[in-house]
Amino acid sequence: MRELLKRFLPYASLAALFVFLSLASPYFLTVNNLSSVIRQTTVITIMAIGMTVVIASGGIDLSVGSMVGLTGVCGAMLIAGQFSTSLALIGAILVGVLCGLVNGASVTALKIPPFIATLGTLGIYRGLTLIITDGIPVANLTRDFGVLATGNILGIVPVPLLFLVLVAGMIHFILKYTRLGRYSYAIGSNPEAARCSGIPIGKYRMVIYSLGGALTGLAGMIEAARLVTGQPTAGDGYELRVIAAVVIGGGSLNGGQGTVLGTVVGSFIMGLLSNGCNLLGVSPFVQQVIIGSVIVLAVTFDEFQRRRMAA
Repeated sequence: MRELLKRFLPYASLAALFVFLSLASPYFLTVNNLSSVIRQTTVITIMAIGMTVVIASGGIDLSVGSMVGLTGVCGAMLIAGQFSTSLALIGAILVGVLCGLVNGASVTALKIPPFIATLGTLGIYRGLTLIITDGIPVANLTRDFGVLATGNILGIVPVPLLFLVLVAGMIHFILKYTRLGRYSYAIGSNPEAARCSGIPIGKYRMVIYSLGGALTGLAGMIEAARLVTGQPTAGDGYELRVIAAVVIGGGSLNGGQGTVLGTVVGSFIMGLLSNGCNLLGVSPFVQQVIIGSVIVLAVTFDEFQRRRMAA
């Protein structure tokens, strides 16, 4: 029963929050508002899906916020250099992969704990972004670029939602049906047992961090398209919201747990909380307290469940 409660609590919380906001505000259940929630939440959700694999393998990546700024700026510079949006998107994703490789190499080759390694690269990537832009946003981009964040398919489906569905489907398939997914959970559950089983932990950690970096590169381009500028400060503080989405969705910071669907639900819980507070006129300062409290409660619940199972 405890396991069922932990598994279904995020879904019940999202449903209850949705019903409450529907009754509390007449503006919540409007097409424009729901579309806005999707567009605003997509960046965090795509990043969180990548973080799900990292956390399931027993790692963590604190540099994803800075990577959003770096990849978004690199993509925007390609757009400003008259490259097509598709090539700029590929370029941003490749920059994200490179950043992920650096993180993975720091953890595997240098044997630095993931928290410390990615805390260091958080500052490195933000510093590189400020250096290459001199702290000035990359502007004068084509309007076509903004379609990544503001466009619609068939007039009703937001383009970011399409990216989200494709990413969620791909990572769900990887975690459930591929060797990479099985090994991610095995490494996160018991690294020593995984090593004794012949799993090349270093190799797979490199792949896992690179995959997280690739998805962060995609999210960085959507963020830049939403602003139609390459902001060197974009993504500041996103790492906390990304990690929170994974934990709220049922992932464990101790590794070995986490699902794509749970992470999507956790991300949308935070998105609805923020949107609902705005609609109800709640102060932005109070919003930070509310969202921070939800994060603490989610981590506390996870730790309580882990100790109960250990006992």
